[in-house]
Amino acid sequence: MLRKNRLFTPGPTPILPAAQTAMASSAMHHRTPEFRALYARVLADMRKFIGTTNDVLVLASSGTGVMEGSVSNLTSPGDKVLVLTAGKFGERWRDLAKAFGCVVEIVSVPYGETFALDEVRHKLTPDIRAVYVQSTESSTGARHDVKGIAQLVRKAGDDTLLVVDAITGLGTTHFDVDGWGIDVIIGGSQKALMIPPGLAYCAVSERAWKRMETAKSPRYYFDFRRERKAAAKGESAYTPATSLFAALAAALDFIREMGGGDLTAGRKALVDNAELAAEMTRAGAQALGLKLLAPSCPAAALTAIQSPSGVDSGAIVKQFRESFAAVVANGQGEMKGQLFRIAHLGYYDYLDMIGLLAALEHVLASVTRKRVEYGAAVRAAQEVYAKSTRMEAVARS
Repeated sequence: MLRKNRLFTPGPTPILPAAQTAMASSAMHHRTPEFRALYARVLADMRKFIGTTNDVLVLASSGTGVMEGSVSNLTSPGDKVLVLTAGKFGERWRDLAKAFGCVVEIVSVPYGETFALDEVRHKLTPDIRAVYVQSTESSTGARHDVKGIAQLVRKAGDDTLLVVDAITGLGTTHFDVDGWGIDVIIGGSQKALMIPPGLAYCAVSERAWKRMETAKSPRYYFDFRRERKAAAKGESAYTPATSLFAALAAALDFIREMGGGDLTAGRKALVDNAELAAEMTRAGAQALGLKLLAPSCPAAALTAIQSPSGVDSGAIVKQFRESFAAVVANGQGEMKGQLFRIAHLGYYDYLDMIGLLAALEHVLASVTRKRVEYGAAVRAAQEVYAKSTRMEAVARS
């Protein structure tokens, strides 16, 4: 049969068609009134998408660039910081903090697990200058209790900052950024915002801006203060990714339409869409006898599924690609070969998830050479979807 290339990876994700059109038709110079108007509108909309009154920065970078900036702008060499790590991206926080000369305290749990708040509380001593954590560990499909961690950090006082990598969390998890007291929250364009890689963004609290005045780590391109000053004039400090800004504006308009003209309601609808797609996927995988890596703390951004005994997950990834031109992600770090990951963040719908699960049935039959009950995964997902639509109908009545 005809095969259509489809991405089911947790970044890059499928691109919104309206964003593709916007990129193709964008030809603005970045120091013109037209682009300044677009830039200011996007920054205002990004506040609503994130759900904050704090200043928002959008930079031409991968998410890791703003992660680095969240270390270099907020710390000085010798500062003690706390890193909560449960996977490949928690390890990135650890390595970034060490690269800038911080003394790194660590709370570490195995891949697929999340942190006990008592252990975090124990490590959160008065001399900790910043806490770094993921909201979703996309290498494992685990979701962390950001609200609970934030409550501990705020009890520790205003001298301890909380920095959250929500690159796969924004648009898939409900946050109260200002209410919880998150000082920096980070996102990336190629995730729930449905546009290509190349933009990273963050919302920054007044506590964090104040810290930047005394932080001594070197910084230049990722000097958030310089970017904030330029943004106040409707500009970026350096050449922005103009076409990606046009795509971002289109994506935010699409999310606004999801909410009936209300961007905040659209953000909720986008998160709810990811939650339902994830629940359908988990049910489908378990109906096939597969085990989830993070069953006690599953994320909505993606589902990490353990490979059947004796099967390298690379064979599953390869079979998806060769049979259906579908791209799912292998495990990362120490989990490579042991699991595969299916994304739900951004531009995915019911038919995407049903088709993916139907393909999974064929892939398993091929790589395990065992009988698979065709329709089992699809039926389980259908039941989740049907229950959700019934509940929605009751809520509306």
